[in-house]
Amino acid sequence: MKIFSTQHTFAYDWEHVSCANWKKYPNEMSTHVVAVDVLRREIDSTTGVLRTERLITCKQAIPSWVLALVGGTDVSYVREVSEVDPKSRSLTLRSVNLTMNQLLTVYETVNYTPDPANPKQATLFNQEAQITAYASFRRLCSKIEDWTVDRFGQNAALGKKGFESVLSQVAQKVQDGVFRENLAKSA
Repeated sequence: MKIFSTQHTFAYDWEHVSCANWKKYPNEMSTHVVAVDVLRREIDSTTGVLRTERLITCKQAIPSWVLALVGGTDVSYVREVSEVDPKSRSLTLRSVNLTMNQLLTVYETVNYTPDPANPKQATLFNQEAQITAYASFRRLCSKIEDWTVDRFGQNAALGKKGFESVLSQVAQKVQDGVFRENLAKSA
């Protein structure tokens, strides 16, 4: 098993980040994500936690040696379950690949929480992926895991840039809306 992890601070408050999360895909940087379908969404009446289950469809180049070993296609599916807790101000996303999971399992957890040093203007992003390959030969497992960690890192970097763009667009729309409201009130 190999671990990929990264942290980042977004210069937006938690409410802004958690709202923009629903508009994260599609974006110009994460072109490998081709569809996001909501399968289930519910609010826990006791805790107020919003739980959403989504199916994410990705299309990306897979090395020919992997396809030769296991067959398959360049389209893959990921199940994501998220929880938004407005009381604790946390957004947690957990995902697992559904495609080729007999060869490789990727469990990813992402957490968004207010930055304790600047909770009104910044949000902490923590991402961890546990990557486990299953094959008869340990060396092959290691090669698959290494390739996956590298690819995961590339996609995470692009995803961060894409989400920054989405955050900026959402902020602009909010600002435009506030501007219009203020203009209407003054008229």
